[in-house]
Amino acid sequence: MPPLKPPPERPDAQPPPPTAPDAAPPPPPPASRAPPPSPPKVSRPPPAPPAAIPGKPQAPPVAPHQGGPNGSSMDPDSLGHKTKLKPFFWDKVLANPGQSMVWHEISDGSFQFNEEMMESLFGYAAVEANKGNRKKDLASEPSVQYIQIIDPRKAQNLSILLRALNVTTEEVMDAIQQGNPDLPAELMQTLLKMAPTAEEELKLRLYSGDLSQLGPAERFLKVLVNVPFAFKRLECLLFMLSLTEDVASIKESFATLQVACKNLRNSRLFFKLLEAVLKTGNRMNVGTYRGGAQAFKLDTLLKLADVKGTDGKTSLLHFVVQEIIRSEGSRAARSNRHSRSSSSIVSSVTVSEDVVDGSVEHHRRLGLQVVSGLSTELQDVKRAAAIDAEGLTKTISKLGQSLLRTKGFINAEMESLDEDSKFHQSVSKFVEGAEADISWIAGEEKRIMALVKRTVDYFHGNSGKDEGLRLFTIVRDFLIVLDKTCQEVEEEAAAAAKQAKNSKKETPTSSQQNSDLQQRLFPAIAERRVGEDSSSSDDDDGKSSS
Repeated sequence: MPPLKPPPERPDAQPPPPTAPDAAPPPPPPASRAPPPSPPKVSRPPPAPPAAIPGKPQAPPVAPHQGGPNGSSMDPDSLGHKTKLKPFFWDKVLANPGQSMVWHEISDGSFQFNEEMMESLFGYAAVEANKGNRKKDLASEPSVQYIQIIDPRKAQNLSILLRALNVTTEEVMDAIQQGNPDLPAELMQTLLKMAPTAEEELKLRLYSGDLSQLGPAERFLKVLVNVPFAFKRLECLLFMLSLTEDVASIKESFATLQVACKNLRNSRLFFKLLEAVLKTGNRMNVGTYRGGAQAFKLDTLLKLADVKGTDGKTSLLHFVVQEIIRSEGSRAARSNRHSRSSSSIVSSVTVSEDVVDGSVEHHRRLGLQVVSGLSTELQDVKRAAAIDAEGLTKTISKLGQSLLRTKGFINAEMESLDEDSKFHQSVSKFVEGAEADISWIAGEEKRIMALVKRTVDYFHGNSGKDEGLRLFTIVRDFLIVLDKTCQEVEEEAAAAAKQAKNSKKETPTSSQQNSDLQQRLFPAIAERRVGEDSSSSDDDDGKSSS
């Protein structure tokens, strides 16, 4: 092939020669001169195939400008006609022909990909087209316009609730006609809160158009308002549904209060603690008008932790707890010894245990265990403190009012319908049982609250003031502080025992101290003794050898 000649350069590509300041401008180039022909394409030879791997057949080389085994075209000129795809960022590796690599085998694979699907998934043009189609679809969708009768916000909330609870209109209609309180309580509460006004109800009744033109909430209410006293029926159903749960909760609260009063009045350890606080307080108040007290309000228990000793750490509560621990520990140890002495079997193990039982540390552990158990003993008192007395009273009053409204509705409005409906029968039967339950609750409330009042007076005296359940709250708060103090006392005792154990290991005996002192004061005598000991040992060795 003859060597290619470079194409002649265009005359206008050459820079104009420098001219003198006053020289005339150069003549214009010819107008009808054809451009020079472009250089012919040079077909390059294909790259050399990779070196043959022994024992493996080699794939034939791929011809230039043809699709590879993966179905993609490798011709750079044809890339301009392909859809531009999203870039896939990776690090390319040079497949060395002279080295056996996995890529040589992959190039021989039969995998083919669907290029049309690839373009539709990852092509820029497809993405833009989809965006445009979505916009067209949204624009082409007709916006549904419903006839609004009730408040839009009310209608929206009711529609959301109906979808969330998945309750049909037929189920609601069956409940209010049959007196079946199986509807969700949330639905009935919401319907009663968002009941249509008198004007809205009249519009719903008078509407005679197509029901499909009403929104979901209006369609639902349109059917509902056609039932006589529909919302009063819902109120009765809600009362029927909630009465069982409310009565069970009230009975549980009454039982908790009764047990709390009994346990608080019969707790020996709690009385012991009150005695310790009373005697300690009187000793601290000697010579003042506060001294000589015979009783105190239980609020005082919450102030014990605020009175600090001279060390700035030990509080008055720490002192009282430690004294009770000592007292209760001795009492528990005596009880243990008495129980073992009554047994007919006495062994050496028992004797050793008696020795251990007499230790101060053992008494402390027993006493701490007893004092720490007060919180568990008065567990029902803590439960009673969590009861909302005002809320309990309101719930009982609300049940009585709901019963009166239900009886009035059954005996007045429902009687005026002149129909013996299943709803009337169901609610009338329910009212009979509800009257017995609510009557019992009213009587039990008086009895339990009188018991609570007597318990308060038992500790605070007849002050004439109704403190409600405040006594249990005070005891609960004190038990929390007491548990924390017992934990601190236990940690302090453990730290002191550990320190004493370490100091005992480090402290030498008196004989060792004397020998060390003599060795420091008279080192020469010590060396002489060492020499005498060595010579005597040599003599002994010689005698033994002879």
